[in-house]
Amino acid sequence: MSKKVMVGMSGGVDSSVAAYLLKEQGYDVIGCTLHLFDADSSCCGIEGAYDAKVVCRKLGIDHKIIHFNELFSEKVINYFVDEYRRGFTPNPCIACNYYIKWQAMLDEARKEGCDYIATGHYAYIKHLPNGRYAFSKAKSQAKDQSYVLYNLSQEMLKSTLMPLGDYEKDDVRRIAEDIGLMIADKPDSQDICFVENGDYYGFMVNHCGYSEKPGHFVDKEGNILGDHQGISHFTIGQRKGLGIAFGEPRYVLGINPLTREVVLGSNEDLMTTKLKCNMVNAMAVESFAIGQRLSAKIRYSHKGENATVSSVSETGLELSFDAPVRAVTPGQAVVFYDGDIVLGGGHITQ
Repeated sequence: MSKKVMVGMSGGVDSSVAAYLLKEQGYDVIGCTLHLFDADSSCCGIEGAYDAKVVCRKLGIDHKIIHFNELFSEKVINYFVDEYRRGFTPNPCIACNYYIKWQAMLDEARKEGCDYIATGHYAYIKHLPNGRYAFSKAKSQAKDQSYVLYNLSQEMLKSTLMPLGDYEKDDVRRIAEDIGLMIADKPDSQDICFVENGDYYGFMVNHCGYSEKPGHFVDKEGNILGDHQGISHFTIGQRKGLGIAFGEPRYVLGINPLTREVVLGSNEDLMTTKLKCNMVNAMAVESFAIGQRLSAKIRYSHKGENATVSSVSETGLELSFDAPVRAVTPGQAVVFYDGDIVLGGGHITQ
């Protein structure tokens, strides 16, 4: 009897081809679209659900829509707003992956009698010699998504199939075209799915009733340099869009939510060899130890830098980098690697 798998289908080419590949491998496939937010053009909204249904009909598999609007609002949108309120820069995709695309969807899949869930992410899942499951970087370095999956649990990993790890994006589009899927040329979703045109502040004001007070730009010594309209407009390392002109480039070095001060300085001031994080998830290892060597990525686009675990506590750990890294940003994820294997990661606090 074939194994049953529920594939999370956004209506995009990646998840559609993932469903096709699993069916070809002999799995009993169910397509599932997660309705998360009422936006017509969003991958989690009406258009995506329609495209997924058409693909499932073409593939000859069942399709269902599961409504997670309230859970999405609680676990993703509220978190998104709260992080900005704290002066942090959130990564809502990481929260969505854990709470929605894995935890909630896995619960639904089990109700349907499924053995696995699957997604169109570009990464491998490996069962390691130590018995643990971990992600490994995809064949496509340009599309690898292991960074945004660092916080998943062992139970989630062993219940997941990820068939696109061996493929380049062009290969996936070619497969979609060869089997006649109308979404073969559909553009990839950009930025955060529930925020239109990248207007984070407008979204928080219009959809979440967010409000904040203006504050001051200050230098490292606390001298006032000018005024700003609110801390959520800024992130560490930002230079453009400050709304104030100087004789030389100034960058955001820090954000203080209590005083509403945004600290500005030079690009050199952004360089550091230290990092602190909490909410640490150990994936390929049971735990992290002082002196442990690893490579750490501090943002999705970061190539990674070699580092040593310099401190471990019940609430988190600290890293010391071999070479300075730029713009360590509270609220973002730091993800630890041993070669291509994800060791785990955490939530940057400092």
